[in-house]
Amino acid sequence: MKFVLLWSDLLIYLLTISVLAFFVLLKNNKQTQGRWLAVFQSKTGALSFLIIIFYVMIALLDSIHYQKAVLVGSETHYSSEVTSLLDDLLSDLKNNTEVTYSRPFAIYSFAKENQRNAEGKLYRDYPRLLHGGVELATEADKSSDVITRSAKALGWGLLLSAVLVFILSQVQQRLLSSLPLPWKLVYSCVTLLTVLTVWVLKLSSVYHVLGTDKVGVDVLYQSLKAIRTGILIGALSTLLTLPFAIGFGISAGYFKGWVDDIIQYIYTTLISIPDILLIAAAVLVLDVYIESHSEHFELFIQRADFKFLTLCFILGMTSWTGLCRLLRAETLKVSQLDYVQAAQAFGVSHRGIIFRHILPNVMHLVLISVVLNFSSFVLAESVLSYIGVGVDSSIISWGNMINGARQELSRDPTVWWTITAAFIWMFALVLSANLFADKVRDVFDPRSAGVAT
Repeated sequence: MKFVLLWSDLLIYLLTISVLAFFVLLKNNKQTQGRWLAVFQSKTGALSFLIIIFYVMIALLDSIHYQKAVLVGSETHYSSEVTSLLDDLLSDLKNNTEVTYSRPFAIYSFAKENQRNAEGKLYRDYPRLLHGGVELATEADKSSDVITRSAKALGWGLLLSAVLVFILSQVQQRLLSSLPLPWKLVYSCVTLLTVLTVWVLKLSSVYHVLGTDKVGVDVLYQSLKAIRTGILIGALSTLLTLPFAIGFGISAGYFKGWVDDIIQYIYTTLISIPDILLIAAAVLVLDVYIESHSEHFELFIQRADFKFLTLCFILGMTSWTGLCRLLRAETLKVSQLDYVQAAQAFGVSHRGIIFRHILPNVMHLVLISVVLNFSSFVLAESVLSYIGVGVDSSIISWGNMINGARQELSRDPTVWWTITAAFIWMFALVLSANLFADKVRDVFDPRSAGVAT
């Protein structure tokens, strides 16, 4: 095989390494380490963080891309299709496509088709699916088959979870024994996620657990592939807001005067422009650029990846104003405190005052904003894709799933499973991020009850 490294792959690797390095370096800062420990000691913080880690692991599996080798005679060529490790792990879901819609766990198609019986007479009925429940003789056998396969999947899931819990317990005893975390909750969550994952994978090899869409593609496969898009667009867009928000916000609040006037003029002007119009115009310019420079994109996935990263950049550039205004106001207050005034009187440089006194006292706002903005950008992608200015249509995302299913809600009977699946997966990620953000706010905000200032 030939590995393909996309820019988005590189960025998600760097983000993962940066987060790991951040927690490793916490041992040098006892105060910050104690606050993060308080976040993970709470059951809400630990549980929501584990769910986020589960999503991130799926995104990492979907970020290992390669082209498979194809032998043509004695020569080795590479497939034009770029696949990921997640695609291979979910090969049954990816390859077992149907003709059109089918309900979750169905063995017959959702729509009637013209068929001929053994005598050659034409009739109209629901045809059997090509892959869903193909081993069953009749519809009556489905319930017992699902129960039998679920029991086997439960056994394998419990066995695998026992191995994982044993490994985690050894890590806890040898490396993390001093950390008073809710380990019972952690083990229970790992067990539940492992059993649920094994159950879904076992049954999805025989049934379409979440049904299929208009062209017969498995909805569960689309939901899992959309996780990488949601994680990346939330993380990258959030990080892109930080340099502008921190730099401009602190500068405006600390230097005041004409610096404050210019920065206020910039973000006030930017706020006055409707975000949707600005993003739509930027996406249109991007499409023109890609079409006129097609020689820079050898693979179609590289074109879609470039458009995706540019959308993250646009979202970040249009969303830093809120945090900037908040940091400006906080800096105005902090800069009037006695120790800052004393530092100025003793001739400490502006750079020293900002990095030693101002920035540490506003970082709690930055941390809270980061985790809150993550959820906002995940939801924003769905809205943008719904109106046609989101990620490329070739990239699977929850927004594209909702956009593709919106017209089917008016059908009778309603095709509800595609939009429901996208909603559930997106809801779980956004809810976990919001709960984690609430716990971070409670611990890091000096004005919160029970936290020392």
